[in-house]
Amino acid sequence: MSLPSERTFPRPDPSLMERAHTALVAVLSAGQVRRDAPTLESYARDESDSGVYPPDLVVFPEDTAQVSAVFRTCQALGVPFTPCGARSGKSGGSLPLRGGVAVSLERMNRILSVSVEDLTAVAQPGVITGDFMKAVEAQGLFYPPDPNSWEFCTLGGNVAENAGGPRALKYGVTRDYIIGLEWVLPSGEVLRVGRRTLKGVAGYDLVGLFVGSEGTLGVATEITVQLVPRPRYVKTALVVFDSVYAAAHAITAVLTAGILPRTLELLDDTALHAVRHRGFPFPEGAGAAVIAEVDGNVEEGLFAELTQLGEICEREGAREVLVAQDESQRERLWTARRLVSPALRALKPHKISEDIAVPRSRIPDIIRALKDMGEELGLLVATYGHAGDGNLHANLLYDGPHQRALVEKGIQRMLELTVAMGGTITGEHGVGHAKREYLAMEQAEGVLALQRRLKEFFDPSGLLNPEKIFPAPKWP
Repeated sequence: MSLPSERTFPRPDPSLMERAHTALVAVLSAGQVRRDAPTLESYARDESDSGVYPPDLVVFPEDTAQVSAVFRTCQALGVPFTPCGARSGKSGGSLPLRGGVAVSLERMNRILSVSVEDLTAVAQPGVITGDFMKAVEAQGLFYPPDPNSWEFCTLGGNVAENAGGPRALKYGVTRDYIIGLEWVLPSGEVLRVGRRTLKGVAGYDLVGLFVGSEGTLGVATEITVQLVPRPRYVKTALVVFDSVYAAAHAITAVLTAGILPRTLELLDDTALHAVRHRGFPFPEGAGAAVIAEVDGNVEEGLFAELTQLGEICEREGAREVLVAQDESQRERLWTARRLVSPALRALKPHKISEDIAVPRSRIPDIIRALKDMGEELGLLVATYGHAGDGNLHANLLYDGPHQRALVEKGIQRMLELTVAMGGTITGEHGVGHAKREYLAMEQAEGVLALQRRLKEFFDPSGLLNPEKIFPAPKWP
């Protein structure tokens, strides 16, 4: 069997897009099809700094039948189409690289049901993740996945990227909580896959395949979520260190001791410096900090767990262990953590954020290697993130386009170091457009070829979200 070729598409001819506009207005409505300049500009970029790629049209379907009709229309006309939502992604996965139609699911934003008895909920893809979390918590339930952008990212985007977050250390990622999907294939065919029960192993795990497929195999139009009871108590501490290396060793020591906090978030010296500029007074002279959080239903047990954690950190060189005394102090710590990424832009006007992951035992090694690399290349490196599960956000900060070639060299070196340590080039952001040419560092050509064949099976025309995830195949 020969390898499938990867199709490349020029931007659609304007006359074709006129036909597409007429056809899409017929299956939607004039108010659901936009092509004004401000709208096209808004849907031309995401949070990845991967470039500006304006679509020719943006459509806003409001139910599954309309999504199906849009897909069928684009297929019939041969027009590329790219699903999107909040455009909060870090990998360029929702960028319409070849123009055509951007299919926004943000108007499909209803929570359809929450069952306290069954520990499940059903929601549409445009529901804001933070709104969903609050809605189920109001009924005593808990949805653990918590991407840093939860205040504006959507459940549909989380499903597409298999989003993680700080709580993934204890609770896992999006795929661990999605048990059923209403799914629109690239052809427009609508399927229901998965189940409504908490357990079930009938047939292939198509839910597992679709979650994390980055908008290349179709889109979710209805999402069935497994929930857990909400923990009654949460305790949070800030652990301060002289250096990021001591902090990294402490994280490994905590986990080796058998303690499993719900979060262990690392901030290095550069990250601390950035958030100080936003008014968060971390102790002067601190070289790193760890936000440690535990949860459960017995408050005394949590104090004991946090005390043990603090003692381990002190043996590893922690200067201070500061426990949040109330919810306002706890929220202030997490606000500081959520502001790290935008705050870094005050240090340098440009940044590239990578989301590498390494085995936990290699956390100190990769941090040291990245700092050394930054010094060698003359780039400022900020390392922070979900160090408890080995997932680090390593940011390269730079002054402008004249340094972009140096930054690309730094990215390649970073990913080479990560893979050499047994890690992965992306822990939660996805491959998308930004990392497609690096995927072969981690995956053998046979594995890439198998995935290309899967893509071609589901999307034989190649029109859905083209030129994402996979590098161009290598021919003999």
